[in-house]
Amino acid sequence: MTTSRRKSYAELRSARWYGATDLRSFGHRSRTKQMGYDAADYGGKPVIGIINTWSDMNSCHAHLRDRAEEVKRGVLQAGGFPVEMPAMSLGEAFMKPSTMMYRNLLAMETEELLRANPIDGAVLLGGCDKTVPALVMGAASMNLPTIFVPAGPMLRGNWHGQPLGSGSDVWKYWAELRAGKIDEEDWREIEDGIARSAGTCMTMGTASTMAAMVEVLGLTLPGASSIPAVDSSHSRLAAASGRRIVEMVWEDLKASAILTKAAFDNAVTTLMAIGGSTNAVIHLVAMAGRVGIDLPLDRFDALSRTTPFLANIRPSGKYLMEDFYYAGGLRALLRQLGGKLDTRCLSVNGKSLGENIARAEIYNNDVIRTPDSALRAEGGLAVLRGNLAPDGAVIKPAAMEERLLRHRGKAVVFRDYNDMAARIDDPALEVTADSVLVLQNAGPQGGPGMPEWGQLPIPKKLLKEGVRDMVRISDARMSGTSYGACVLHVAPESFIGGPLALVREGDVIELDVPERRLHLAVAAEELAQRKAAWRAPPRKFERSYGALFSAHIGQADRGCDFDFLAGAAPVPEPEIH
Repeated sequence: MTTSRRKSYAELRSARWYGATDLRSFGHRSRTKQMGYDAADYGGKPVIGIINTWSDMNSCHAHLRDRAEEVKRGVLQAGGFPVEMPAMSLGEAFMKPSTMMYRNLLAMETEELLRANPIDGAVLLGGCDKTVPALVMGAASMNLPTIFVPAGPMLRGNWHGQPLGSGSDVWKYWAELRAGKIDEEDWREIEDGIARSAGTCMTMGTASTMAAMVEVLGLTLPGASSIPAVDSSHSRLAAASGRRIVEMVWEDLKASAILTKAAFDNAVTTLMAIGGSTNAVIHLVAMAGRVGIDLPLDRFDALSRTTPFLANIRPSGKYLMEDFYYAGGLRALLRQLGGKLDTRCLSVNGKSLGENIARAEIYNNDVIRTPDSALRAEGGLAVLRGNLAPDGAVIKPAAMEERLLRHRGKAVVFRDYNDMAARIDDPALEVTADSVLVLQNAGPQGGPGMPEWGQLPIPKKLLKEGVRDMVRISDARMSGTSYGACVLHVAPESFIGGPLALVREGDVIELDVPERRLHLAVAAEELAQRKAAWRAPPRKFERSYGALFSAHIGQADRGCDFDFLAGAAPVPEPEIH
């Protein structure tokens, strides 16, 4: 499906740096030789930038230095010149207040690394949650030939012979510890057994979800998103990606030819079929925006209503990503979606999506279901609207107790995370299993950075009564590994005066997931009076990146991108003189 015309060396971006005969080109060549390279290493060849988010503060990426070397091997085999460029690493487990605050910073860095240097094509190495959309957003804006190599999921965890899943089992056993069902020794053993190798969370959390999104969008080689991080196939994937990117440069196969409206519809459909992370909604909106595609929340809901939920993976199912890989991986699931996908969409290997999944098979039909045996007739996510979320909110029905799909209860309101942490386990807290927990000021500006606080803990006194799920509402996100009746991404956020800021203790809130409704049962006149009395809190930052973030961050329904980064305006080439 790719063009038969091949670019000449003179047409490459890098030729402007290396191919001229002026003083500046002398400096570029001599400084390359300073690093020990000969003209035979780079002369007349595409320069491939390997954007590597390896860091000692990102455990999920512990193997990416090795993968970068394997990508280099592939580039050299194909006649290219590989250059590795480290980029900011967003380690979900360590960065505070949230890696989401820094997603746009990594996107900016990726765009500028590719723009300012003599790069003809890019291989992106990442996996931990926000690194995936950040790298894609930056590369999409730069619009060079690009391949993504996802970090891959880690091996399944183990405790007392039982498989453990990242995040999902942390929340599960943390609740059991707080309820007194397990003790501290059990908890330490779980800590020792839950993360056994390099790689991302092995549940269908945000990392695995976003890897699947990038594959179905067409930016990875076929099957890339399902391979475990430490499987030898992952090393071969890295080398194959290095070989292929060189060909993509000569073919001039750019990201814009792959990231089409139909490709994003395919990604949304796949998100619903895998029961993926709610975070993917924000990231897909932002990624689409970088190529000038409007992806409204209503499109997510429309496709969810017509897409069966097929991946029996935690937190919405039973199995883990290693099982998914052995069962046939993403390609096998995509083949089950049949006519719900536009299989004509182009992938980085130069073939269509349909060609790439034509031979895929399911090897375990409990892990990957067919439409006839789907876990749910509808997709894993739903978009809610109402007077409490006029610009939308997101919930994961596949991961909540069915009794809560329609619910009416009185609000227990926490003004911010610290208020919640201080009072949630207070025996005097007036809360029942029917209450609705509300967390304010946890959104893009209020958090700041929209942290993963949306899975509010169940009050300890209710845990001891056997309660394991209740309705929780916030303008925060939650980890893709989380579960429960959590209404997330309420927009506009409370910090800027959205309706969530007006909820008071004891207000009745109505949730109706089948009808996609989220309603605050307070008279409009009363809400207007509360709004008039509301006062904006002080800004969170006065300097550095935080001040830039506060001034330019968008709301959740628009992907939380910066206002000056959204859109498909061409990136100016640097002048060389």
